Amino acid sequence: MIGFADEAIIEVRSGNGGNGCVAFRREKYVPHGGPNGGDGGKGGDVIFVVKRNLRTLAKLRQRVCFKARNGGDGQGWNKYGSDGEDVVIPVPPGTTIKDAETDEIIYDFTSVNEDESFTFLKGGNGGWGNVHFKSSTNQAPRKANPGQKGERRFLKLELSIMADAGLVGFPNAGKSSLLTYFTNARPKIAPYPFTTIIPNLGVLRIDDESDIIIADIPGIIEGASEGLGLGDTFLKHITRTSCLIFMIDCSDENCLSTYDTLCSELSNYSDELMEKPRIVLCNKIDVDGAFDRAVEIQRTIQKKDKSISVIPVSVLTGRGMNDAKNQIVSLINEYQKERTKQAVVNEAKNDFLSSRAFSDDEEIQYPGSEN
Repeated sequence: MIGFADEAIIEVRSGNGGNGCVAFRREKYVPHGGPNGGDGGKGGDVIFVVKRNLRTLAKLRQRVCFKARNGGDGQGWNKYGSDGEDVVIPVPPGTTIKDAETDEIIYDFTSVNEDESFTFLKGGNGGWGNVHFKSSTNQAPRKANPGQKGERRFLKLELSIMADAGLVGFPNAGKSSLLTYFTNARPKIAPYPFTTIIPNLGVLRIDDESDIIIADIPGIIEGASEGLGLGDTFLKHITRTSCLIFMIDCSDENCLSTYDTLCSELSNYSDELMEKPRIVLCNKIDVDGAFDRAVEIQRTIQKKDKSISVIPVSVLTGRGMNDAKNQIVSLINEYQKERTKQAVVNEAKNDFLSSRAFSDDEEIQYPGSEN
């Protein structure tokens, strides 16, 4: 797809170490100077660095091989070879590094912290010069070590967009319009299906110190979990979101079954998606008959699960949008609080377990578990 790349196959090579040098001190009045061959320099490393301003893997597709520099050879007069320059590969947050042959996960950039780095391949060490081989029985060694060879690997990089909330809905449900209404994103909007053909991100500003990232993926169709309409390709981009925002086009007379169809597709793709907190926005209530259908959807969903907020809205007129915004912010804040609390409890458990030993029949009372 033009303008968006969420997969890339690349070759990476760390640098070879420089060779050690065989040299002897030669100067006036010192006809038999000792060895003074310097060591070779270390080869460059292969380093991945996450950059928050990157959104795709398109730049990595333009370059097949990323190779670090070799270390310089040692020289006489104990001169060390220069270290090889590292090759630094920038990737967007949410990038997973896999072995291209085995598909084994090597590293996962789940953080959005700027400049988080991962040194994947170390460069070869430089070889020793002959000065290291001098001994009482060998005053003039003619031996030096070659530098160590670098490593070579083929990698598969996959990108799953990092966002706080993911928009889910059929084509033309109004997801891109919602993104435009709430954020600074300007995706293409048109009155026909599949206007959005690549994932879009927008930032919902809450205050001067916090914001929410919303991801708009192309519309889901029935069978998306099996690959229809490239559905499986796009569904992976909401696997790392904190919550889901379902968009239902209530101007469609057949919209009453839309929610169940969307849930079925998400469940078929991954059970984890259905465990995410969600809200449902019944859009286009400005159209005749749409509000009544929205109320019916609201009654049906909340009859099964009262914890799910169902809000009738009109992105076009702005009706219900303030309530929708507040619900989205509240949902994400609750999720973040729960995740922070769980992290604290897990850390306390680990500290508690590491501080003492237990017999097999001893009941363990973890700190924080009483809550």
